[in-house]
Amino acid sequence: MDVIELLPRLHLLRFPVGQAYLWHDEDELTLIDASTVGAGRAIADAVAALGRAPGDVRRIVLTHFHEDHAGGAGEFAALSGAEVLAHRLDAPFVRGELPGPPPRFEEWELPIHAAAARQLPQQTPVPPAAVTGLSDGDVLDFGGGARVIHVPGHTDGSIALFLPGEGVLFTGDTVAASPVDGTVLPGVFNLDRPQLLASFGRLAALDADVACFGHGDPLLKGAAAALRATAHAR
Repeated sequence: MDVIELLPRLHLLRFPVGQAYLWHDEDELTLIDASTVGAGRAIADAVAALGRAPGDVRRIVLTHFHEDHAGGAGEFAALSGAEVLAHRLDAPFVRGELPGPPPRFEEWELPIHAAAARQLPQQTPVPPAAVTGLSDGDVLDFGGGARVIHVPGHTDGSIALFLPGEGVLFTGDTVAASPVDGTVLPGVFNLDRPQLLASFGRLAALDADVACFGHGDPLLKGAAAALRATAHAR
């Protein structure tokens, strides 16, 4: 795992599959997504390497239930005592109460998904002991007030997080950046692609300067213009 400083208060935790983000407030930390099963110890080590204790992470906010975003949440929550939060529609899958619905793959996505799946750990994730359900419009107590934006399409309970005072947007897998040239793209492996494109448009309407994606390099300036250009082109 690589730990990359994006902003003085924001670090990227990059894993072989997917990535997570660590937001720093003065007296506490927030983790956005938690990578795959087995990532909990690596996240704790990364927090320690940054001079903080795992217990300083007060909350883990999951953008959706997929294994490369939520698989490590239970493990790290047990290490840190952090509260786990997810949209109420995805929370039962994070808690392990029900199996999550599989994506409806486009034909061209099938080989890409097969290659990604080969990189995932084969262990079964340990669900968090509890998951707090979120709804559209909720405001979380970090980053000056992080607004929860319900962006269904990738999953029914996908969310983004927008920090208006900081101009920072965490998109989850509703938006991605091309590994080839960094082009901003709609996310893949979706439950409902037309719904995802509508959600993409909702995020493009925000005045975000920085965009942090579930996959691909973040945009550290001009994020709103890049998202709007892609939305307009489609």
